[in-house]
Amino acid sequence: MDKISNKTITPTMEDYLEAIYNLAREKRAVRVKDIAKRLGVKMPTVTSMLKGLNEKKLIDYEKYEYIELTEKGSKVGQEIDRRHQIFRGFLTDILKIDYKLADEDACKMEHAVSPATINAFVDIMEFINNCPRGGASWLEYFDEYRAGGQQKAKCIERMKEFAEEYNNKIKEMEEGEK
Repeated sequence: MDKISNKTITPTMEDYLEAIYNLAREKRAVRVKDIAKRLGVKMPTVTSMLKGLNEKKLIDYEKYEYIELTEKGSKVGQEIDRRHQIFRGFLTDILKIDYKLADEDACKMEHAVSPATINAFVDIMEFINNCPRGGASWLEYFDEYRAGGQQKAKCIERMKEFAEEYNNKIKEMEEGEK
């Protein structure tokens, strides 16, 4: 993200930029009342924030006109939205958290982590979905573990299933190379 975001853009400003970014993708024109509705705040609150974002050259805004992101504002909004999607996906797809709660938590998390941490989340999600030991069945086993804790007999059963699947995957990959 642009250096300005780390020093002078607050999490609340990031929320506004993300909202404007998403509204601009959904609608032809973004208005104060659209932002107020999206963020659940009153229109005067939005107007006050828009003045600050305009001063920072993150949006183009004049009273009673439509709101547009500047190039810099669009980059920040897009990055915050990307972070939100990653965290919500991790929470819903991997940890099986309820969508609404995951969305709320993702909104909090998107402001608090470094680029290295967000990249690690992306990597673990890709690993789980792409690694032969990963995928949907592995996540189902995780759900079982969360529900009932570690059960030695189930762990042994799962390891045997994994070993068979893993050996079959090795054979498929070796045959594909020939």
